[in-house]
Amino acid sequence: MNKYEIMFIVRPDLEEANIKSVLDSMKKVLESKKANILEVKEMGQRELAYEIKNYKTGYYFLIVVESSNNEATVEFDRVALINEDIIRHLIVKVEE
Repeated sequence: MNKYEIMFIVRPDLEEANIKSVLDSMKKVLESKKANILEVKEMGQRELAYEIKNYKTGYYFLIVVESSNNEATVEFDRVALINEDIIRHLIVKVEE
């Protein structure tokens, strides 16, 4: 099983309910590809190091998943690039 850390930043101008729905939809993307979600951290609103799409802050989330192949992370990457509510994301494979 491969372990991945996925961090993504959601637009700060969304309502709290919409931010939660973005998180839920991204978790469903991972679960639909049979990834096992080990941990979800809501890191809250933080200042960005530099402006991204004219935003100076964003809501940070970290999801740790375990998967037997990379299908879940490839699908997450595809959906995150399409989703306009996610301003940046990063997927890192954790070496054990």
